[in-house]
Amino acid sequence: VQLQASGGGLVQAGGSLRLSCAASGRTFSSYAMGWFRQAPGKEREFVAAISWSGGSTYYADSVKGRFTISRDNAKNTVYLQMNSLKPEDTAVYYCAAGVTSVVAGGDYWGKGTLVTVSS
Repeated sequence: VQLQASGGGLVQAGGSLRLSCAASGRTFSSYAMGWFRQAPGKEREFVAAISWSGGSTYYADSVKGRFTISRDNAKNTVYLQMNSLKPEDTAVYYCAAGVTSVVAGGDYWGKGTLVTVSS
């Protein structure tokens, strides 16, 4: 499966952005999907994940209550709605697909999209 993330940009602290990740292939609905991020000088970290059906979601403590992951299997797309953004959310955001779970890392990765939050 090939993944393409989009929707990044520059936003002020407290603002919102919605990231999208479009997937190719007819088996999108069988994959768990997730978002990760990598800030400058830091390791890539888990942000959020969603099961193949959308029935289960998981979040890093740092984004709980502010970010929401969702998916539309008819559109082969997973979303990350980011609200109440903070400067520490600045990072390159990557989407990932996993055959089983994606929380520990994906089997497939897309190119990232840069999110910059100004104070």
